Amino acid sequence: MPEAGTAGHDRGFFAEPAGESERGGKRGSRRGGRSGRGAKGSKGSGRGGRRRSEDGSGGGWLPDGPDEGSGAAGPPANPEAVARAVCLRMLTLAPKTRAQLAEALRKREIPEEAADAVLDRFTELGLINDEAFAEAWVDSRHHGRGLARRALAAELRHRGVDNDTVKDAVERLDPDQEAETARRLVDRKLSSTRGLDPQVRTRRLAGMLARKGYSGGLAFRVIREALEQEGVEIEDDFS
Repeated sequence: MPEAGTAGHDRGFFAEPAGESERGGKRGSRRGGRSGRGAKGSKGSGRGGRRRSEDGSGGGWLPDGPDEGSGAAGPPANPEAVARAVCLRMLTLAPKTRAQLAEALRKREIPEEAADAVLDRFTELGLINDEAFAEAWVDSRHHGRGLARRALAAELRHRGVDNDTVKDAVERLDPDQEAETARRLVDRKLSSTRGLDPQVRTRRLAGMLARKGYSGGLAFRVIREALEQEGVEIEDDFS
């Protein structure tokens, strides 16, 4: 059976000789139908050519008209041009430190020499300014989230800002302002702790301030003042 099927398929691609009987003509027409399917298959082979071109195995053949994902490879991109595009896109979304931009370029495998050239140029133009970034970060995160100097310094270091710049930025935060922010945070949280044991209230409030970077001494002083205003006394031991 497989041999007969194969022979029939092969004969279907050839024309019927002249002078065949009516029966042969009918068989020829049926075979012609097979030939039609074969022609359709040839159209499919054209599609196969398109696929081979797209995956790089189709030689020099190219499909007629534009086809997404196909076409000859263009010249290699200029590394500095790619680096500029990456940096501009990131800076458009939000301010970034030089270290953050450098890390993004490393992940995109931009050569170090090209990356440094672009970062240096952006710094000269003022598009990269770690000092300004650090000052704005301290101001925004302190007033928006109530973070103290210790937490702010940790966040800036995590973003690649050098220690001297971090120190200058956080020292701009006045200690009195930091204490006032701590009082505001405690006042906001105090009502949710009413009815609890004073020591439990103290631990919860202190934990909240610690997570925001406030020292234990400042936290204890602010919490004690707030509880004393409610007529609640707490022990001096803040452990």
